[in-house]
Amino acid sequence: MYAVIRAGGKQYKVAPGDVIRVEKINGTNGQITFSDVLAVSAEAGSVVKPGEATVSGELVGEGRGAKILVFHYKKKKQYKKLRGHRQDFHAVRITEIAFDGQSFKAPELPKKEKKVKKAAPEAHEEASAKPAKKKAAKKPAAKKTTPKKK
Repeated sequence: MYAVIRAGGKQYKVAPGDVIRVEKINGTNGQITFSDVLAVSAEAGSVVKPGEATVSGELVGEGRGAKILVFHYKKKKQYKKLRGHRQDFHAVRITEIAFDGQSFKAPELPKKEKKVKKAAPEAHEEASAKPAKKKAAKKPAAKKTTPKKK
């Protein structure tokens, strides 16, 4: 089961459970719905152009892509210009593909358990409570110069 969607001027082939990087979307609160669905495949080998299909997902994270260098150059004119660019993105996990009354959902992710910090032994706390003495750093010896030969 997969669908082809359009987001941010690009097309993506997605299945329930996939994580895709789309261009940054303003005004999202964690849930994203892609209504611009180009095609849906319900079974292997059959592709259907959907009438009212939707693909929904949840926001997983956001970040910036790798730096792209843009270099402008004109020969014999002493013209060089170098600029860098990093594109912002949202990472979206596809949770559901729905069309014609059918709904294909991604399996639920197991929730992460919080790590419990262990208590430090009391003897160790007393030793760490005392401030450590700092040793004065020695200055390096000055270099000896030899007289120049004439």
